[in-house]
Amino acid sequence: MPAPASPPPEPAPAAAAAPAASPARVSAWRPSVPGVVEVFHARFTEYAYPMHVHDAWTLLIVDSGAVRYDLDRHEHGTPDDTVTLLPPHVPHNGEPATAEGFRKRVLYLDSSRLGDDLIGAAVDRPDLRDPLLRRRVGQVHAALVRPGDELEAESRLTLVGERLREHLRSLEPAASRRVDPVLARRLRELLDERVADGVTLAEAGAELSAHPAHLVRAFSTAYGIPPHQYLMSRRVGRARGLLLQGWPPSAVAAAVGFYDQAHLTRHFRRLVGVTPGRYRATGAAGG
Repeated sequence: MPAPASPPPEPAPAAAAAPAASPARVSAWRPSVPGVVEVFHARFTEYAYPMHVHDAWTLLIVDSGAVRYDLDRHEHGTPDDTVTLLPPHVPHNGEPATAEGFRKRVLYLDSSRLGDDLIGAAVDRPDLRDPLLRRRVGQVHAALVRPGDELEAESRLTLVGERLREHLRSLEPAASRRVDPVLARRLRELLDERVADGVTLAEAGAELSAHPAHLVRAFSTAYGIPPHQYLMSRRVGRARGLLLQGWPPSAVAAAVGFYDQAHLTRHFRRLVGVTPGRYRATGAAGG
């Protein structure tokens, strides 16, 4: 998989209120995830955005404080349990709703994620109280700051887009997931073929003639884990074999498809309980 641009460190959590205003803290980058124009993390105490527009959809969550903004001549707010979706081409502004300011995380998404046909609904309902959606958006951001986890970010973002469309089309969440074991098996076979190289959901969807959201749903229903977790577990499985053959962790990471040794270590420790180095040492000792 192509090496993504490494994201800058996230802004530090908001500190307790102090007599002097804290300086603004901002980080922004464009990840290697289809449909994501920009990731933007910021902490503001006094800055107020003037009226402006974006060419992309603005998907916003607030981690501390609150934002007050106007959209289509109506006032709105974004407490930390809300997901805000601002449509492209519609003017809006923004400012802190409290003296402590706010800390936010934003995804700017192009029309491949959300179509222009949903703009009207988003103007009417920009603020969504949905704990599951809020958690999923946070999971996308968590994956985006970890180099090498682009498939996880893409997978989670696909589910976020699906749930946003449900809200905007005033549909109730599906009572049951569609079972498609044949498609799930075909995706598993594709992942098995490309353990080291990896595959994006868009590529898998084109090859298997299925929408990415349906791919994730079908696979997760059939196997109990999403595609990105399956792929990582396969890579860790291959890594174990190479480590027991005496390969150094840095070479193993490159051979089985991890972004770098740190990426291997994070997933290896989560799935095996020890670092690759310690695991290799136990094999060398005959343990």
